Order: sequence, then structure tokens, then C-alpha cells
Amino acid sequence: MILARIDGVIVSSICHPSMEGCRTAICQPLDEAGHAEGAPILALDPLSAGQHQQVLITTDGSKTREYVGDPKSPLRNLIIAIVDVPEKETA
Repeated sequence: MILARIDGVIVSSICHPSMEGCRTAICQPLDEAGHAEGAPILALDPLSAGQHQQVLITTDGSKTREYVGDPKSPLRNLIIAIVDVPEKETA
């Protein structure tokens, strides 16, 4: 599992058949302190997470292929949860 932040979405006119109708998000992995760590990754986003929301991503390709219903799909990453982050208090 990877903790990440949504930095944008990908729109494609041509894609693998298993991706048709699916939203793909650009996700920035985060460390335990919430700071960016490593290069951004792409993940299928069935939850329609909003810009800058924190999410949990599974890298279990079999679960992603099961979700799209294609055992030969090249997809690997799938957003499985939106993390509820408390708002900062203003003083």
C-alpha cells in the first residue's frame, strides 16, 4: 500500500480496452510525515478523489485486473481509499 496525494488526472483518447471509462489519477507518493517521496505514479481512481486529497493505493495488480474485469490488463495501481485528514485549526 502507498499513501499518496492526488495531483491531477489523465485524459486519453486512446487507451488499453481495460481502461475505457476509467478515471486515471496522477498520484504523488508521500512519506509518513506527509512529504512528497519519489516520482509520481498513475493509479486507477474508481472513487473520484479530489485534487490534493490523500489516498491509499494498492499495487496488487491482480486486484486491479479483477476490478476492470480483464485478466490481461496492464494496470497495476488502484486507489482503494480516501484518507480523512483533519483540517488545521487557525488561531
